[in-house]
Amino acid sequence: MSPLLVFGVIAAYFALLLLVSYFTSREANNQAFFTGNRRSPWYLVAFGMIGASLSGVTFISVPGWVANSGFSYLQMVLGYLVGYFVIATVLMPMYYKLNLTSIYTYLHTRFGLYAYKTGSAFFLLSRTIGASFRLYLVAMVLQLAFFDAFQIPFFVTVLVTIALIWIYTFRAGIKTIVWTDTLQTFFMLASLVITLIIVANSLNVSLLDLPALVRKHPYSETFFWDWKSGQNFYKQFIAGAFIAIVMTGLDQDMMQKNLTCRNIGEAKKNMFWFSIALVPVNLLFLSLGVLLYVYAAAHDIVLPQKADELYPFLAMNHFPLGAAVVFLLGIIAAAFSSADSALTALTTAFCVDFLNFDNKKDAQKQQTRLWVHIGFSFLLFLVISAFSLLKDQSVVASVFKVAGYTYGPLLGMFALGMFSKISVKDKLVPIVAIASPIITYIINIYSEQLFGGYQFGFELLILNGAITFVGMWLTGFFRN
Repeated sequence: MSPLLVFGVIAAYFALLLLVSYFTSREANNQAFFTGNRRSPWYLVAFGMIGASLSGVTFISVPGWVANSGFSYLQMVLGYLVGYFVIATVLMPMYYKLNLTSIYTYLHTRFGLYAYKTGSAFFLLSRTIGASFRLYLVAMVLQLAFFDAFQIPFFVTVLVTIALIWIYTFRAGIKTIVWTDTLQTFFMLASLVITLIIVANSLNVSLLDLPALVRKHPYSETFFWDWKSGQNFYKQFIAGAFIAIVMTGLDQDMMQKNLTCRNIGEAKKNMFWFSIALVPVNLLFLSLGVLLYVYAAAHDIVLPQKADELYPFLAMNHFPLGAAVVFLLGIIAAAFSSADSALTALTTAFCVDFLNFDNKKDAQKQQTRLWVHIGFSFLLFLVISAFSLLKDQSVVASVFKVAGYTYGPLLGMFALGMFSKISVKDKLVPIVAIASPIITYIINIYSEQLFGGYQFGFELLILNGAITFVGMWLTGFFRN
């Protein structure tokens, strides 16, 4: 693909985002930035959340996973449905009842200042690393597709990428993101569907025959019952439920969008329809993975060793030009649909949870919010630049996985707060929250020796939360 064509696609895409930002940010204030004035149509929030929940990692990685894990990921997606039901019926009613802007304010009400700051700090750490990792992936694609042709350094690519996000989010924040996420989800799903059509035409198969082709392929195996395996159905289903609860229901980024709905009734509609739509969308991505491997085999294409490179490699090197353009739009949309809201959520959490924002005058609020937004943009730039210095992408992926450990303490804290009346030693909560991921990591390393060959999968999140739960309960004995 011509670098100038890539530039044209990117420029046109961001011009569209800026146009959306212009119309949504008129007369925007702090309430618009943080809560969207609680006027967002629920169906727009639901549609936009599909793109935000999938992200660039899913867009790039899920199709390649099928070679090693089949459709086992669908077991986790089914578990998500249970988690989303809990969010809609338990967590969101509480958030609306307390009229929260930052969801971690609940921890202050329930336990105290140290628990509150700890919960928010763990979110800030995890989201900073997670958003940086996702932006790192898309910056790598843009570097190869455009910036390398003009010998532009990678750090400039990163700087431009983050600057573009800042420009269209700094005025109206979440109010703009509800609309841009809708647009970006459309581009992501359009890219998926068009790719399926192109592959079907290349294989001389009708779209109606694709499901049968996928079902017959050995990569389409879905359910796994070996209890020792990390892909065991029960492990993944239960882990999926808890991952949804933690990474959506206890995550300021995802919940901030839900809290822009007019009332709890509309917020529940949003969550229910979003969760229903997510199952077929993930099934399509998994099916695409099978079809991409079939496509490569039919055309004797030598694939890259890394499964994550399957979709980008074929799209940019072997698909028709139009398909490559569509893929580029899809990957940009997938990455930015999660990164832009992450930047807004990080700004919101830091302002509300650490800067005593509610007690500032309006003029101070505006200025403070602006500088915090700039500060987190710069922080993302530094973290992504650090990733690029590591060179080894497997190391970067490992850092991202470690960030996942930070959601466990949030699960433990909220579970103890909501399902018990236990009082804790607030000052000891940070120690428990830091120790829990470390203990979980050590147990994971030695799990096969300790538990007769048992391998942990995503259920490590549950273990992490349980350790935090028990640790906080034990601090209650030191209250006096």
